[in-house]
Amino acid sequence: MQLYCRCPMAKTAKSSPFAPDVLPRVEPLPGVRFATAEAGIRYQNRTDLMVAVMDQGTVAAGVLTQSKTCSAPVLWCRKSLKHGKARVLVVNSGNANAFTGMKGRAAVEATAKAAAAAAACDEKEIYIASTGVIGEPLDPGKFTHLLEQLASTAIPDAFDAAARAIMTTDTYPKLATRKARIGDVEVTISGFCKGAGMIAPDMATMLCFIFTDAAVSAGALQDLLDEHVKTTFNSMTVDGDTSTSDTCLIFATGAAESRGQKPVSKAKSKRLKEFSAALQDLMRDLAVQVAKDGEGISKFVTFIVEGAESASAARKIALSCANSPILKTAIAGEDPNWGRVVMAVGKSGEAADRDRLAIWFGDHCVARNGERADEYEETAVAAYMRNPEITIRIDAGVGGSAATVWTCDLTHDYVSINADYRS
Repeated sequence: MQLYCRCPMAKTAKSSPFAPDVLPRVEPLPGVRFATAEAGIRYQNRTDLMVAVMDQGTVAAGVLTQSKTCSAPVLWCRKSLKHGKARVLVVNSGNANAFTGMKGRAAVEATAKAAAAAAACDEKEIYIASTGVIGEPLDPGKFTHLLEQLASTAIPDAFDAAARAIMTTDTYPKLATRKARIGDVEVTISGFCKGAGMIAPDMATMLCFIFTDAAVSAGALQDLLDEHVKTTFNSMTVDGDTSTSDTCLIFATGAAESRGQKPVSKAKSKRLKEFSAALQDLMRDLAVQVAKDGEGISKFVTFIVEGAESASAARKIALSCANSPILKTAIAGEDPNWGRVVMAVGKSGEAADRDRLAIWFGDHCVARNGERADEYEETAVAAYMRNPEITIRIDAGVGGSAATVWTCDLTHDYVSINADYRS
């Protein structure tokens, strides 16, 4: 068993060009402790097991994949979320424990039993997530015997180690933290997530875990998460593929109550306004980090759609663009082929006025009123496409609603990574 220490990022030739030089500082959060281990689930000499232990009284909320072939851990979390209480989170990487039949359920049950014994709590207070290869049975015997020691040695100051342990094809751990006030009491929200491929979240992201010391009810947390996931994780895509394991969980320890924070039970409470904004900002930060670590990425791309019939229509148009292989490869090749944007808007199925449609690459208007803009200059736009970060803005010309979606380009490296994934 090995614990990681906080350290600057060590970039490699395969690291995302957007990998940070130094990880953000995530301070210990009252009521949460972490431990990691090398269990050898799939790879040797790397941490692949993470345990978070939370104080009694911690509540939980979550959003999970809508995939019809979801994993056994997802099914377990759905049941645990009905009770809304949490004491232990167990996450493994290297094996998704998805499409593993009764063996998968048995592995989850064995994990929950061992974790509950380690923390002296009810199995209903255990949350489990797995990420990695689909279809391979997960042997719980490789790690359940470690849970007691991990639970007893867990420490508060280990967010970065926890984030590293859940990585698969990620090139860097993704962390974020925010402060907010509830009444006169400052609370902390901190989280981490993983994801680089098979990313087109449907109610969640690949794996994301958020912790706060705020005294907020499980119901209020659930309402806030449901609201903010639409404009954060569900507005980010790498390749258009929704995982069997998408899981986003938030845990509130309630430790701030001891500092005078009055508990809040309603998401619409005015006292949660600043907390809600901070949570949304943290979730947006993590979603962008996932897009910036997309497998094989060379460019980070933002699609902004305006003038749509509704926010959901704007988001659907933006996702149609962000998930278009032919458009994403053009961006990778630094080709300002705005005709591919026209195509992606048209195939979205949402209303768009062809004769009022307008498109911008950065500050360069390339199309207006349904045809190429008079001021369009290929040389200038091609130069813009050489930037590492690209923004494409679209006016659908039919309404007043807007949405933003984040993605990355599609390169040869993406093909190589996924062609060799199980090798």
